[in-house]
Amino acid sequence: MDLVAVLVLSLSCILLLSLWRQRSGRGRLPPGPMPLPILGNILQIDAKNISKSLTNLSKVYGPVFTVYLGMRPTVVLHGYEAVKEALIDHGEVFSGRGSFPVSDRASKGLGIIFTTGSRWKVMRRFSVMTLRNLGMGKRSIEDRVQEEARCLVEELRKTELQKEIDHVIGRHRSPCMKDKSNMPYTEAVLHEIQRYIDLVPTNLPHAVTCDIKFRNYFIPKGTTIITSLTSVLHDSKEFLNPKKFDPGHFLDESGKFKKSDYFMPFSTGKRICAGEGLARMELFLFLTTILQNFHLKSVVDPKDLDTTPVANGLVSVPPTYKLCFIPV
Repeated sequence: MDLVAVLVLSLSCILLLSLWRQRSGRGRLPPGPMPLPILGNILQIDAKNISKSLTNLSKVYGPVFTVYLGMRPTVVLHGYEAVKEALIDHGEVFSGRGSFPVSDRASKGLGIIFTTGSRWKVMRRFSVMTLRNLGMGKRSIEDRVQEEARCLVEELRKTELQKEIDHVIGRHRSPCMKDKSNMPYTEAVLHEIQRYIDLVPTNLPHAVTCDIKFRNYFIPKGTTIITSLTSVLHDSKEFLNPKKFDPGHFLDESGKFKKSDYFMPFSTGKRICAGEGLARMELFLFLTTILQNFHLKSVVDPKDLDTTPVANGLVSVPPTYKLCFIPV
C-alpha cells in the first residue's frame, strides 16, 4: 500500500506541475486549445494529416495560435501574412531551428538543416560558397546535370514506364537553362507541381532566437515555431483553384509566366533551402530532357487517378502510379 500511495502522490505531483507550467505560459503566448496534462494537444492533431488539423484550429483561434506537443508549447503561424511577417520581416529572430527529437538524435546538432545560432550561420555560408564554387547556376554544373539527365533517359528507354506528354524543345540538342525564359508553360508546370504536391506541409520547425512581441503576443526565446506552408501554397486568394492542379496559376492572361510571392515550397527568409537554385535547375533539365525523348502515358484513365497523399504528416507522400514511356 505504501508503494501505491507513493506512486499516486508522484503522479499527482507530475500532473500538478504539468498544469502549472502550461497555465503559467498560456497567459503570455497566443491563444489555443486547452491542453491536457502531459499529453498537451497531441490527441487533437491527426498525425496522418497534421496540416488539416492545424487549418481547422486556425479557423477557431486565428492565424497565430499555440498548441502543446506534450508539455512543450509550439506557436503555429497560418497563412501568407503571418508566415511572411515572421520569416521575412522578422527573419533574424525567427531563424532558429526548433527542437526535432528524431533528427536531433541522428544529427547530434550538426549539419546545415538542424543546427542553429552561430554554428548554423557558419555552416550556411560554407554551403552556399561551396555550391557557388561548384558552379551553381553556371555552365559547368549545368553540363553535369545534362549528362545525368541523358543517362536517366537511357535507363528509361529500357524500362518504358511513364505517361504521355508532348516534347517541348525538339530532339536535336539537349535542353539548357537559357531555354527556360522561352518556355513559360513548362516553368508554370514545374511551379504548379511543387505547389500542388505541397511536399513539406508544415516546414521544418523554427525557433525564436530572442524574446519577441509578435502581433501583440509575447513569444519567449527558444519557443518552437511551426509555419504552415500548406496555408500559403493553397491560399485561395492567390490561387483560384488551390485544390486543383492548374498551371494557369502561374500564367498571366497573355500566357506569360508570372511569379508569386506565395510560392514557398523551399520555405522563405533566412532559412530558405540553401540548395534551392540547384534544385530548380535539376527539375527543369530533367523534366525537359525526359519530355524531349518520350511521350508519357498513364496505364489508366487520368480521370480515375487519385492524387490524395497516402500520408500527410511532416512530409506529404503522394500515391504511386504506373506509367508507360513511349519513345518519340
